[in-house]
Amino acid sequence: MYELVQVSPNSYYIQSPAKIGLYTLNDRDVILIDSGSDKDAGRKVRQILESRHWNLTAIYNTHSNADHIGGNKYLQGQTGCRIFAPGIDCDFTRHPLLEPSFLYGAFPPKDLRHKFLMAQASDAEYLTEENLPRGFKIIPLPGHFFDMAGFRTPDNAVFLADCLSSRATLDKYQISFIYDIAAYLETLDMVKTLEADIFIPAHAEAVKEIAPLAMYNMDKVHEIAETIMGLCKDPLCFEEVLQKLFSKYALTMNFEQYVLVGSTVRSYLSWLKDTGKINAFFENNMLLWERV
Repeated sequence: MYELVQVSPNSYYIQSPAKIGLYTLNDRDVILIDSGSDKDAGRKVRQILESRHWNLTAIYNTHSNADHIGGNKYLQGQTGCRIFAPGIDCDFTRHPLLEPSFLYGAFPPKDLRHKFLMAQASDAEYLTEENLPRGFKIIPLPGHFFDMAGFRTPDNAVFLADCLSSRATLDKYQISFIYDIAAYLETLDMVKTLEADIFIPAHAEAVKEIAPLAMYNMDKVHEIAETIMGLCKDPLCFEEVLQKLFSKYALTMNFEQYVLVGSTVRSYLSWLKDTGKINAFFENNMLLWERV
Protein backbone atom coordinates (compact mmCIF):
# COMPACT_ATOMS: atom_id res chain seq x y z
CA MET A 1 0.00 0.00 0.00
CA TYR A 2 1.15 3.55 -0.86
CA GLU A 3 3.47 2.20 -3.54
CA LEU A 4 4.32 4.66 -6.30
CA VAL A 5 3.43 3.20 -9.72
CA GLN A 6 4.59 4.84 -12.96
CA VAL A 7 2.15 4.43 -15.87
CA SER A 8 3.59 6.80 -18.50
CA PRO A 9 6.60 9.12 -18.84
CA ASN A 10 5.28 11.70 -16.36
CA SER A 11 2.15 10.10 -14.86
CA TYR A 12 2.05 7.96 -11.74
CA TYR A 13 -0.45 6.82 -9.17
CA ILE A 14 0.02 6.01 -5.52
CA GLN A 15 -1.65 2.71 -4.67
CA SER A 16 -4.05 3.41 -1.81
CA PRO A 17 -7.71 2.75 -0.94
CA ALA A 18 -8.57 5.59 -3.34
CA LYS A 19 -5.75 5.90 -5.87
CA ILE A 20 -3.86 9.20 -5.75
CA GLY A 21 -2.59 10.51 -9.07
CA LEU A 22 0.79 12.20 -9.44
CA TYR A 23 2.25 14.06 -12.42
CA THR A 24 5.76 15.45 -12.73
CA LEU A 25 5.83 18.92 -14.26
CA ASN A 26 9.62 18.92 -14.43
CA ASP A 27 12.52 17.34 -12.56
CA ARG A 28 11.39 18.90 -9.28
CA ASP A 29 7.79 20.09 -9.33
CA VAL A 30 4.79 17.75 -9.18
CA ILE A 31 1.04 17.91 -8.77
CA LEU A 32 -1.35 15.44 -7.16
CA ILE A 33 -4.77 14.27 -8.26
CA ASP A 34 -6.56 13.83 -4.91
CA SER A 35 -4.80 13.41 -1.58
CA GLY A 36 -6.04 10.30 0.18
CA SER A 37 -8.32 9.70 3.10
CA ASP A 38 -6.74 11.49 6.06
CA LYS A 39 -3.65 13.01 7.68
CA ASP A 40 -1.90 9.63 7.76
CA ALA A 41 -2.38 9.26 4.01
CA GLY A 42 -1.04 12.77 3.54
CA ARG A 43 2.00 11.93 5.62
CA LYS A 44 2.74 8.85 3.50
CA VAL A 45 2.40 10.93 0.35
CA ARG A 46 4.83 13.51 1.78
CA GLN A 47 7.35 10.75 2.48
CA ILE A 48 7.15 9.65 -1.16
CA LEU A 49 7.65 13.23 -2.33
CA GLU A 50 10.63 13.75 -0.05
CA SER A 51 12.24 10.47 -1.10
CA ARG A 52 12.21 11.72 -4.70
CA HIS A 53 13.12 15.32 -3.80
CA TRP A 54 9.87 16.46 -5.38
CA ASN A 55 8.12 19.75 -4.62
CA LEU A 56 4.31 19.63 -4.46
CA THR A 57 2.84 22.68 -6.18
CA ALA A 58 -0.88 21.82 -6.30
CA ILE A 59 -3.56 19.24 -5.53
CA TYR A 60 -6.37 18.79 -8.05
CA ASN A 61 -9.34 17.17 -6.32
CA THR A 62 -11.66 15.16 -8.52
CA HIS A 63 -14.53 15.59 -6.05
CA SER A 64 -15.13 16.21 -2.37
CA ASN A 65 -15.71 12.76 -0.88
CA ALA A 66 -13.62 12.49 2.27
CA ASP A 67 -11.46 9.63 0.99
CA HIS A 68 -10.24 11.92 -1.82
CA ILE A 69 -9.65 15.16 0.09
CA GLY A 70 -8.67 13.86 3.52
CA GLY A 71 -4.95 14.57 3.00
CA ASN A 72 -5.53 18.10 1.71
CA LYS A 73 -5.15 20.02 4.96
CA TYR A 74 -2.00 18.21 6.05
CA LEU A 75 -0.26 18.48 2.68
CA GLN A 76 -1.24 22.11 2.21
CA GLY A 77 0.06 22.90 5.68
CA GLN A 78 3.33 21.09 5.01
CA THR A 79 4.02 22.37 1.49
CA GLY A 80 1.93 25.50 0.93
CA CYS A 81 0.49 23.92 -2.22
CA ARG A 82 -2.65 25.27 -3.82
CA ILE A 83 -5.80 23.12 -3.96
CA PHE A 84 -8.37 23.13 -6.74
CA ALA A 85 -11.77 21.40 -6.78
CA PRO A 86 -14.65 21.44 -9.28
CA GLY A 87 -17.86 23.41 -8.82
CA ILE A 88 -20.04 22.50 -5.86
CA ASP A 89 -17.38 20.05 -4.72
CA CYS A 90 -15.10 23.02 -4.04
CA ASP A 91 -17.65 24.31 -1.53
CA PHE A 92 -17.85 20.89 0.12
CA THR A 93 -14.04 20.79 0.28
CA ARG A 94 -13.97 24.15 2.03
CA HIS A 95 -16.89 23.20 4.31
CA PRO A 96 -16.75 19.40 4.82
CA LEU A 97 -19.70 19.33 7.23
CA LEU A 98 -21.82 19.67 4.09
CA GLU A 99 -21.15 16.05 3.11
CA PRO A 100 -22.63 14.22 6.12
CA SER A 101 -25.36 16.87 6.32
CA PHE A 102 -26.28 16.25 2.67
CA LEU A 103 -26.23 12.47 3.11
CA TYR A 104 -28.30 12.53 6.29
CA GLY A 105 -30.64 15.28 5.16
CA ALA A 106 -30.17 17.32 8.34
CA PHE A 107 -27.53 18.12 10.92
CA PRO A 108 -25.77 14.75 11.26
CA PRO A 109 -25.33 12.90 14.57
CA LYS A 110 -21.84 12.26 15.91
CA ASP A 111 -22.00 8.79 14.35
CA LEU A 112 -21.59 10.49 10.93
CA ARG A 113 -19.23 13.32 11.86
CA HIS A 114 -15.94 11.46 11.42
CA LYS A 115 -13.14 11.27 8.87
CA PHE A 116 -14.84 8.61 6.76
CA LEU A 117 -17.55 11.10 5.78
CA MET A 118 -16.12 14.46 6.89
CA ALA A 119 -12.57 15.49 6.07
CA GLN A 120 -10.81 18.45 7.63
CA ALA A 121 -11.48 21.72 5.83
CA SER A 122 -8.89 22.91 3.33
CA ASP A 123 -8.42 26.16 1.44
CA ALA A 124 -9.64 25.11 -2.00
CA GLU A 125 -10.09 27.23 -5.11
CA TYR A 126 -12.52 26.63 -7.96
CA LEU A 127 -11.10 24.39 -10.67
CA THR A 128 -11.00 25.94 -14.15
CA GLU A 129 -9.16 25.18 -17.37
CA GLU A 130 -7.02 28.26 -16.68
CA ASN A 131 -5.53 26.86 -13.48
CA LEU A 132 -4.65 23.46 -14.93
CA PRO A 133 -1.04 22.58 -15.79
CA ARG A 134 -0.25 23.04 -19.47
CA GLY A 135 -1.58 20.19 -21.59
CA PHE A 136 -4.05 18.89 -18.97
CA LYS A 137 -7.72 18.45 -19.85
CA ILE A 138 -10.70 18.30 -17.49
CA ILE A 139 -13.12 15.43 -18.12
CA PRO A 140 -16.54 16.19 -16.55
CA LEU A 141 -17.80 13.06 -14.74
CA PRO A 142 -21.11 14.00 -13.08
CA GLY A 143 -23.32 11.39 -11.49
CA HIS A 144 -21.36 9.84 -8.64
CA PHE A 145 -21.11 13.24 -6.96
CA PHE A 146 -22.12 16.79 -7.81
CA ASP A 147 -19.45 18.14 -10.17
CA MET A 148 -16.92 15.31 -10.15
CA ALA A 149 -14.18 15.62 -12.76
CA GLY A 150 -11.43 13.45 -14.14
CA PHE A 151 -8.23 14.49 -15.86
CA ARG A 152 -6.34 13.63 -19.02
CA THR A 153 -2.61 14.26 -18.70
CA PRO A 154 -0.36 15.47 -21.53
CA ASP A 155 1.11 11.94 -21.79
CA ASN A 156 -2.38 10.48 -22.30
CA ALA A 157 -3.15 8.95 -18.93
CA VAL A 158 -6.77 9.38 -17.84
CA PHE A 159 -7.71 9.58 -14.17
CA LEU A 160 -11.38 8.62 -13.74
CA ALA A 161 -12.04 9.28 -10.04
CA ASP A 162 -15.08 7.35 -8.74
CA CYS A 163 -17.12 6.97 -11.91
CA LEU A 164 -16.38 3.22 -11.96
CA SER A 165 -16.42 0.52 -9.32
CA SER A 166 -14.47 -2.69 -9.75
CA ARG A 167 -16.31 -5.88 -10.68
CA ALA A 168 -15.34 -7.38 -7.31
CA THR A 169 -16.81 -4.42 -5.42
CA LEU A 170 -20.05 -4.48 -7.38
CA ASP A 171 -20.40 -8.23 -7.00
CA LYS A 172 -19.86 -7.99 -3.25
CA TYR A 173 -21.81 -4.84 -2.35
CA GLN A 174 -24.13 -4.48 -5.39
CA ILE A 175 -25.20 -0.88 -4.70
CA SER A 176 -22.49 1.72 -5.30
CA PHE A 177 -23.02 5.33 -4.23
CA ILE A 178 -24.65 7.46 -6.95
CA TYR A 179 -26.02 10.98 -6.55
CA ASP A 180 -27.70 11.43 -9.97
CA ILE A 181 -28.62 8.22 -11.81
CA ALA A 182 -29.37 9.83 -15.18
CA ALA A 183 -26.13 11.84 -15.17
CA TYR A 184 -24.18 8.77 -14.05
CA LEU A 185 -25.45 6.67 -16.96
CA GLU A 186 -24.61 9.48 -19.38
CA THR A 187 -21.11 9.67 -17.90
CA LEU A 188 -20.58 5.92 -18.28
CA ASP A 189 -21.87 6.07 -21.84
CA MET A 190 -19.23 8.72 -22.56
CA VAL A 191 -16.45 6.96 -20.65
CA LYS A 192 -16.86 3.73 -22.59
CA THR A 193 -15.94 5.63 -25.79
CA LEU A 194 -12.77 7.21 -24.39
CA GLU A 195 -9.36 6.28 -25.69
CA ALA A 196 -6.12 6.66 -23.74
CA ASP A 197 -2.83 4.90 -23.14
CA ILE A 198 -3.93 4.04 -19.60
CA PHE A 199 -7.06 4.56 -17.47
CA ILE A 200 -6.77 4.93 -13.69
CA PRO A 201 -10.08 4.62 -11.81
CA ALA A 202 -9.76 5.44 -8.11
CA HIS A 203 -11.33 2.17 -6.97
CA ALA A 204 -10.45 -0.31 -9.71
CA GLU A 205 -7.31 -1.55 -11.41
CA ALA A 206 -5.54 0.61 -13.97
CA VAL A 207 -6.36 -0.71 -17.46
CA LYS A 208 -5.76 0.08 -21.12
CA GLU A 209 -9.37 -0.68 -22.15
CA ILE A 210 -12.11 0.90 -20.05
CA ALA A 211 -15.26 0.03 -22.04
CA PRO A 212 -15.86 -3.44 -20.50
CA LEU A 213 -15.82 -2.09 -16.94
CA ALA A 214 -18.01 0.87 -17.92
CA MET A 215 -20.56 -1.53 -19.40
CA TYR A 216 -20.47 -3.71 -16.27
CA ASN A 217 -21.23 -0.65 -14.13
CA MET A 218 -24.07 0.39 -16.45
CA ASP A 219 -25.57 -3.09 -16.33
CA LYS A 220 -25.45 -3.04 -12.54
CA VAL A 221 -27.35 0.27 -12.42
CA HIS A 222 -30.12 -1.17 -14.57
CA GLU A 223 -30.17 -4.34 -12.47
CA ILE A 224 -30.61 -2.36 -9.25
CA ALA A 225 -33.34 -0.26 -10.87
CA GLU A 226 -35.21 -3.41 -11.91
CA THR A 227 -34.85 -4.81 -8.41
CA ILE A 228 -36.33 -1.66 -6.87
CA MET A 229 -39.24 -1.72 -9.30
CA GLY A 230 -39.84 -5.37 -8.43
CA LEU A 231 -39.95 -4.53 -4.73
CA CYS A 232 -42.44 -1.75 -5.42
CA LYS A 233 -45.05 -3.97 -7.05
CA ASP A 234 -47.07 -3.09 -3.95
CA PRO A 235 -46.82 0.38 -2.35
CA LEU A 236 -43.84 0.73 0.00
CA CYS A 237 -42.43 3.58 2.03
CA PHE A 238 -38.75 4.39 1.62
CA GLU A 239 -37.68 2.61 4.81
CA GLU A 240 -39.35 -0.59 3.60
CA VAL A 241 -37.63 -0.36 0.22
CA LEU A 242 -34.29 0.14 1.95
CA GLN A 243 -34.84 -2.72 4.39
CA LYS A 244 -35.78 -5.14 1.61
CA LEU A 245 -32.71 -4.18 -0.44
CA PHE A 246 -30.40 -4.70 2.53
CA SER A 247 -31.97 -8.09 3.15
CA LYS A 248 -31.86 -9.14 -0.50
CA TYR A 249 -28.18 -8.29 -0.89
CA ALA A 250 -27.17 -9.38 2.64
CA LEU A 251 -25.87 -5.92 3.50
CA THR A 252 -25.24 -4.85 7.09
CA MET A 253 -27.04 -1.75 8.30
CA ASN A 254 -25.12 0.88 10.28
CA PHE A 255 -25.15 4.67 10.24
CA GLU A 256 -22.67 4.95 7.35
CA GLN A 257 -24.43 2.39 5.16
CA TYR A 258 -27.83 3.82 6.06
CA VAL A 259 -26.92 7.23 4.64
CA LEU A 260 -24.75 6.07 1.72
CA VAL A 261 -27.04 3.34 0.42
CA GLY A 262 -30.11 5.26 1.55
CA SER A 263 -29.11 8.38 -0.38
CA THR A 264 -28.45 6.24 -3.45
CA VAL A 265 -31.81 4.47 -3.20
CA ARG A 266 -33.56 7.83 -2.95
CA SER A 267 -31.73 8.85 -6.13
CA TYR A 268 -32.96 5.69 -7.86
CA LEU A 269 -36.51 6.42 -6.73
CA SER A 270 -36.26 9.99 -8.05
CA TRP A 271 -34.94 8.77 -11.40
CA LEU A 272 -37.59 6.05 -11.70
CA LYS A 273 -40.31 8.55 -10.86
CA ASP A 274 -38.99 11.14 -13.32
CA THR A 275 -38.87 8.50 -16.08
CA GLY A 276 -42.45 7.37 -15.40
CA LYS A 277 -41.64 3.89 -14.06
CA ILE A 278 -42.68 4.45 -10.45
CA ASN A 279 -45.46 6.53 -8.92
CA ALA A 280 -45.20 8.37 -5.63
CA PHE A 281 -48.24 9.25 -3.56
CA PHE A 282 -49.19 10.14 -0.01
CA GLU A 283 -51.44 7.94 2.09
CA ASN A 284 -52.07 8.18 5.83
CA ASN A 285 -49.39 10.89 6.00
CA MET A 286 -46.80 8.56 4.46
CA LEU A 287 -44.94 8.83 1.15
CA LEU A 288 -45.36 5.57 -0.76
CA TRP A 289 -43.70 4.30 -3.92
CA GLU A 290 -45.40 1.94 -6.39
CA ARG A 291 -44.37 0.51 -9.75
CA VAL A 292 -46.43 1.80 -12.68
